[in-house]
Amino acid sequence: MKPEYDFSKGKRGAVIPEKGKTRISIFIDNSVLAEFRARAEKAGSGYQTMMNEALRASLSQLEQPVTERALRQILRQEMPEYLRGLTTRSSGPGKISVRGGAPKK
Repeated sequence: MKPEYDFSKGKRGAVIPEKGKTRISIFIDNSVLAEFRARAEKAGSGYQTMMNEALRASLSQLEQPVTERALRQILRQEMPEYLRGLTTRSSGPGKISVRGGAPKK
């Protein structure tokens, strides 16, 4: 061991920084934090790791392309309402009105 050490070029913080991670300060609702801590304790992992995994999962869902199945489901939900809006509008010449019966001539 040396009698003296030179810390003039030393830096504060972790000796070995973790690659790919950044330390930040954020405000989290108390209830959300409590839930993550409880779940992490049950799972035997860290709550910050669990929060990071939840954020990753959320982001990966947002990046997924729209599949044919998803598009069909959206159309099934939206088309009836859209078509109702078309058929309830006042009918002009040659247009069909569901409520009015036969087409006007």
